[in-house]
Amino acid sequence: MSSSAISRRIAQRPQKAVRIPGAIASKLGVQIVSGRYRPGDILHGEIDTSDRLQVSRSAYREAVRILVAKGLVKALPKIGTRVNPRERWHLLDPDVLGWIFQSEPEDSLVENLFELRRIVEPEAAALAAARRSYSDLAAMAEALDGMVRHTLSSEVGREADKAFHDALLRAGGNVFVASMTAGVGAAVKWTTLYKQRRSGKLRDSIPDHRRVYEAVAAGDAAAARTAMASLIDLAFEDTAHARQAGKGRRPRPLAPVPK
Repeated sequence: MSSSAISRRIAQRPQKAVRIPGAIASKLGVQIVSGRYRPGDILHGEIDTSDRLQVSRSAYREAVRILVAKGLVKALPKIGTRVNPRERWHLLDPDVLGWIFQSEPEDSLVENLFELRRIVEPEAAALAAARRSYSDLAAMAEALDGMVRHTLSSEVGREADKAFHDALLRAGGNVFVASMTAGVGAAVKWTTLYKQRRSGKLRDSIPDHRRVYEAVAAGDAAAARTAMASLIDLAFEDTAHARQAGKGRRPRPLAPVPK
């Protein structure tokens, strides 16, 4: 998708208020992932919560269904809505990732997210180098152009960044890898916004993306793997620096993935 097409898509989005159940789910979701409600806790009852939030009971029930679908809670007859253990949460769900980065996620959670990217994306880049089509390269080039023109400080630039990673995952021709585009894209988006919020500025990561593109375009799987691993390591360092700057601690590097 070209940068101009991304700009038009954003401009044409309907500017309507968030649906009430979605807003309630977001509020509760942030409280759950931030630890205000802990695994095993029972959420306040339907009547109490709907009255306190001044919303209908049906809106609250729909919000709970949203949280159930994302694995955060389980509705138990005659008991209430119980918060699930973290391993049941759909952590790569774009909404859940957004809720996590609205607050201050645990160090281990941030490290785990980048560790997952380090496991998946370098191999996806190697596959892309071996299997990419001209249309895949065109999509990556257009996304890279959008990042250059708009920068990651803008929504359009961040959409272009997401489009770059989407195109890369699809280029490998593996449907299971391609199915991770929503999760990887959300991880890229929310960590970028988090870094910007914490530090007020962003390191220019476009050269990192360009090296990945050039290796994929050249059909060099080893170089693509190395370039993507470096991109993720640098992104993690940027996130760690932004995260620890206000804590007076030096960030620790991401542990290498065992071969």
